[in-house]
Amino acid sequence: MNRKEESMREGGKRLAAVMAILVDMAHDGVRADEINARAEKEILARACRVAFKGYGDDEDVPFPSTICFSLNNEVVHGIPTPEKMIRNGDVVKIDIGLIHEGFYLDMARTFCVGPASPQAQKLVAVTKESLDRGIAAVRDGATLGDYARAVQAYVEQSGFSVVRNLVGHGIGTKLHEEPHIPNYVSPKAQKIFFREGMTAALEPMVNAGGYETILGKDGWTFFTKDGSLSAHFEDTILVTKKGAEILTRA
Repeated sequence: MNRKEESMREGGKRLAAVMAILVDMAHDGVRADEINARAEKEILARACRVAFKGYGDDEDVPFPSTICFSLNNEVVHGIPTPEKMIRNGDVVKIDIGLIHEGFYLDMARTFCVGPASPQAQKLVAVTKESLDRGIAAVRDGATLGDYARAVQAYVEQSGFSVVRNLVGHGIGTKLHEEPHIPNYVSPKAQKIFFREGMTAALEPMVNAGGYETILGKDGWTFFTKDGSLSAHFEDTILVTKKGAEILTRA
């Protein structure tokens, strides 16, 4: 029995269960810090440790929260402050990680709260589908470029753009491990292969407008440069001979 694979399978199940609770409580009028507090409580109740809080403690400003909570034109890494409140029509992004038996799991979901614009609904659906198509291209011997091509082609034919300066990553005994996994085709991605037993966090970030982003004053939150909406889906996967096993879906 492979300890890493078994531990990460179980950790993925626990993380998916926590995410389901958080998505269910995300309604009009709920504050981001309330969701953050619930996330930490649920992770600890499952005999796991939070993965994000304190991340980057060797930097000037380590990440202060259990989850990343991003709204509308915030792409990723939003901080769940008490001032940040969900309103009907918002595009909500929750990114969360935990540590189970020494191994990291990482996932993100985007969803609309209440009545949302047709563009917002399409953006969320396309981003989720782009991740599914990317995962379908993963198997032992496939290149990172095979994954990226599947994501980028679907996103761009749908009229949206793939963020370029933020990428997916290997994951295991650390939250971020090699290789960096872009969601767009690049020469380097064509030369790196997925291998059986590899675990990775795949995460398309898709903008309704251009792909450029800007970093906010808090040093963590990325925004779309043009103010357009953004969506983000992420799953931790295990590469097998036949394909990819998704560890963070119930």
